[in-house]
Amino acid sequence: MRVVVGLLLLLLALCGSGAQGEGGGLGQVGEISEFQETAPRDAAEESAESTTKQTTPDIWAEVRALRDMVVELKVFVQLLQRENSDLQTRLSSSESELLLSKCRIDQLERENAVQATDLTSLGTRLTATESKSSDLEKENAVQATDLISLGTRLTATESKTSDLEKENADLQTRLSSSESELLLSKSRIDQLERENADLQTRLSSSESELLLSKSRIDQLERENADHETRLTATESKSSDLEKETADLQTRLSSSESELLLSKSRIDQLERENAERPKVAFYTALTDAGHVGPYSTDITLKYSKVFTNIGNAYNPATGFFTAPVKGVYYLQFSVCSNRTGYMGVYVYKNNQLIMFNDEGKEEVGLEYLTKSVVLELKAGDEIYLVLPSDYSLYDSPHNHNTFSGSLLFTL
Repeated sequence: MRVVVGLLLLLLALCGSGAQGEGGGLGQVGEISEFQETAPRDAAEESAESTTKQTTPDIWAEVRALRDMVVELKVFVQLLQRENSDLQTRLSSSESELLLSKCRIDQLERENAVQATDLTSLGTRLTATESKSSDLEKENAVQATDLISLGTRLTATESKTSDLEKENADLQTRLSSSESELLLSKSRIDQLERENADLQTRLSSSESELLLSKSRIDQLERENADHETRLTATESKSSDLEKETADLQTRLSSSESELLLSKSRIDQLERENAERPKVAFYTALTDAGHVGPYSTDITLKYSKVFTNIGNAYNPATGFFTAPVKGVYYLQFSVCSNRTGYMGVYVYKNNQLIMFNDEGKEEVGLEYLTKSVVLELKAGDEIYLVLPSDYSLYDSPHNHNTFSGSLLFTL
């Protein structure tokens, strides 16, 4: 812009100077003509006239040259003006695109903020779910540890029983060996007795043989003494073996008693687990679409029953009846796609336990989910009631549900 303004100022100056030059030239020409008509001509004047005639064409040539320059400058100015207009148009277009880009950037920043908020919410829900899963895993780990410990003790008892059986078999083998040695000793004694009888017979028949027999008898007596000593040691060893066997039998009986107690406890736990009542149900409201609004409160009958272990839920009445005294976990979800209010009352017998509702300002599916943990006696009834002027919506997608289960008995 500064260059354009400078060029315009230069053109204006040139145009002014050209106009002045042209006026001056014309005035000089007029004066020369008048002078030629009135004054007498002499030689000097004639020389001046010839000089003026020579100068006048040069001035007009300069004027024409200046005019040509002015025309060219005007053309150049027009070109510069057109280029300036084009630049302004492009600048306006660029500014419009820049504004659109800023609007788009602001919109993207708002969308990113909304997405960041949703991501934070999802992260919070995921953290809660992971925490709950971690608690369940810890409980399962404790139960698995107890079961493994019980299996380890049972395996150790079986291994100990097997070792005792092996030791008893070894003792029986050693006892059989000792009995065999004892039989051999008795047979040897019988043989010695027979030999002694033969010696006595020979002693009676011959005195010479008597001396030999006495020597032989002495030797036999020494051998018999050795056998008796060995027999005494064998009997003592047999007695020790009998004591060890009795001790092992006592320990085996004790192990068998512990094993029987363990089996009895396991059977008792299995019976208790089998006899423990099992209660769980899951239902949905209807496939008919809109439910309500009504002029009075109505009890909701969840007609689609998917799970009803223990048959504690009655779809004909919409009532869940506690079969045993215990702690129960109950959950319900509410959905509507109309403007207005949606929500339900939760009743225990005739006592209001909970009321949750929400106002809707736009058409579209919207959900509300709640849960309760209640201590119920056998025969207590839980049911949901739709308030007057409230509406719900359900379909085969099961938007409105009612479910629960027995946590433990009391």
